[in-house]
Amino acid sequence: MLHAVVRENLQTFLEEARERSEHGLGLPRFVAEEFERYLDCGVLANGFTRVRCGDCGHDLLVAFSCKRRGVCPSCNTRRMHDTAAHLVDAVIPRVPVRQWVLSLPRWARWILARDAQLASRALALALRAIFAHYRRRAQAIGEEAGRCGAVTFVQRFGGALNLNVHFHCIVPDGVFVREGGALRFATLRPPTDEEVQAVLLRIARRLDRLLRPHRPGTDAELSSLDIGYAESVQASLPGGLTEPPRRKRQSALVDGFSLHAGVNLHANDREGLAKLCGYGARPPFALERLSVLPDGRVCYRLKRPTADERTELRLAPTEFLRKLASLIPPPRHHLVRFHGLC
Repeated sequence: MLHAVVRENLQTFLEEARERSEHGLGLPRFVAEEFERYLDCGVLANGFTRVRCGDCGHDLLVAFSCKRRGVCPSCNTRRMHDTAAHLVDAVIPRVPVRQWVLSLPRWARWILARDAQLASRALALALRAIFAHYRRRAQAIGEEAGRCGAVTFVQRFGGALNLNVHFHCIVPDGVFVREGGALRFATLRPPTDEEVQAVLLRIARRLDRLLRPHRPGTDAELSSLDIGYAESVQASLPGGLTEPPRRKRQSALVDGFSLHAGVNLHANDREGLAKLCGYGARPPFALERLSVLPDGRVCYRLKRPTADERTELRLAPTEFLRKLASLIPPPRHHLVRFHGLC
């Protein structure tokens, strides 16, 4: 179904993008290539591997996949499971972990979507504040020279096919202390609401100083993709509505920046850790919530109803492709980042 929508409307969508661009350049090559590679994914005519069972002699043809990160549901789902399994089996030690989720105001999301290198700097600043919080608490109980680490999932999407650059950081809930030639983990108490608020204040001040100079002026030239980013950021929910913020424990909200640290896992909860990693590495949309209406429009069922109780998006095919294009990550920039423990 998704394959048919892309195949039948891709050229119209690309031509509309060229018309929306001031100089007729349209979308960057990596966006068009994402859709084109998806159309070739899993097609035996484009190449395959023959797998044969040595015992029963049964043959199986496995078509080559596109291995892309933006549109293809199959490749995204496989990457999600592979990433979660690798992190649980080979990366994250058997210690308590806490998830810190940092969301940003809309103007900042648009800037970070346009500049992946700036997004990397923003994440580094945020983790520096979180690590400093852990080190201060460790020093308060006599643990000196504690070291921190984090695995971060950079997500570019929200629940309504909207552009929403934010960070899911899985952080060991304590510090590592070197004793001789070995590392010892010192578990720390959970952060209070006031401590989360203090961490967010430091993050918000630093990110505001970093990002404000990158806000474009009114006479700035914007590409077709920049315009799509802006529309996607503003359309967080149908009709421009936004849900009222719900205050959760161990969370804070400052000038559009929000930080939530209420999810934590026991050291032995490896199944829960795999689910948490899978959630961070999940695809930008759920294929099972997607359908095509009799009039040709694309319907996407929302996970949660909007403020006016709408439960689905109904989009023209090219409008749907425009939303997907805004969620495609730029090439050569990782969506899973590793920090700390040097």
